[in-house]
Order: sequence, then structure tokens, then C-alpha cells
Amino acid sequence: MSDAEQQQLIDDHFLFDKPVSPLLLASGMARDWPDARGIWHNDNKTFLVWVNEEDHLRVISMQKGGNMKEVFTRFCVGLQQIEEIFKKAGHGFMWNEHLGYILTCPSNLGTGLRGGVHVKIPHLCKHEKFAEIVKRLRLQTRGTGGVDTGAVGGVYDISNADRLGSSEVEQVQLVVDGVKLIIEMEKRLEQGKSIDDLIPAQK
Repeated sequence: MSDAEQQQLIDDHFLFDKPVSPLLLASGMARDWPDARGIWHNDNKTFLVWVNEEDHLRVISMQKGGNMKEVFTRFCVGLQQIEEIFKKAGHGFMWNEHLGYILTCPSNLGTGLRGGVHVKIPHLCKHEKFAEIVKRLRLQTRGTGGVDTGAVGGVYDISNADRLGSSEVEQVQLVVDGVKLIIEMEKRLEQGKSIDDLIPAQK
């Protein structure tokens, strides 16, 4: 692939770039970069598989619009098909009854699933209780550029905070319900109305 094609894939968040974090570099994650690393994606770029980025395998299902069911279904079917290939070669995904799926980053133990939605909330993000609302919904926020990036123009990547203690379906539903409430709050604030009655109790 040309340098221009590579940069376009990176800019579109389809291709990972060499890590620059001192923590990742100190752990040897960039050793022999870029050998033994790769990416596969379907023609629509709605299903991607990253090989040896942080984890041995990172599976991504995404698309524009709000159809989380379609995204999640594609994710589940794709994972099943990948694992079938591995099992034919005598290997399955590493799984433990107590911890769930075993991944490189301890924060992903359990389902290993991060279901995220990009949403523009320029009013709510300025609200004094924004961080508390997100925490109460068991969600987390970051910029659309990935971990440790800030939101630009009020656009946030909102996802489930937990990987342990609930199923993949429950975690995705938590995101769907939480984002629905966040959008409702944003609309209220846009109209200059209070959101006090919408602020949820701690989940």
C-alpha cells in the first residue's frame, strides 16, 4: 500500500499507527514494528480485524447512523466466524469462567466489548453535572480520536464503562439507553430547559 493510502486509513480510524505512549513502548509493544501486524476489512469498511495492535486481535464493527442492532449483529456473526477458523486450527479465544475473555489490557477482562457511539452534545458537555451523569449511567467518554483524546466541537465517543459483571447484550443495551437519555437531555438544554428531572440515580 502507498504512504497516501496508509495515511488515509489511519485518518479514517481504520488502520492503527505505531504507538507513541511511553507505557506501551516500555512494555515492548512496538518491538519489531510493523512486522507481524496487519489489518483486514470488508469492502464497506464496516467490519475490521486488527492483528497485533495492542491485543493479538481486535475486531471492530461500525457504521454511520444509529442502528446499533445491525452493528452488534455483524460483530457477533463475525466473531463466531473468526473463532470457527481458529478452532479448526486447534485454538479458540482465551476464556476463563471467572474473568471472561482474557485480553492484553486488564480493563478489558470480561466481555472485552466496548460499544461506542459518536454523539454531538455541545450543551450537555458544558453542564456542571455532565461527568456525574455519565458516571451514573455506567458510561465513559473520550474524544473520537481514541484513548486520551479530547472531544472536538462537542462530539464525544460514549461507551460502556464496564466489561465485567454483565453480558455483551446488557452492555450494548446500557449504551443504547444511556445515549438515548443523553440526547434527550441535550435537546432540553438546547431549548433552555432544565434537565434536573432527567438526571438518573446511580446504576
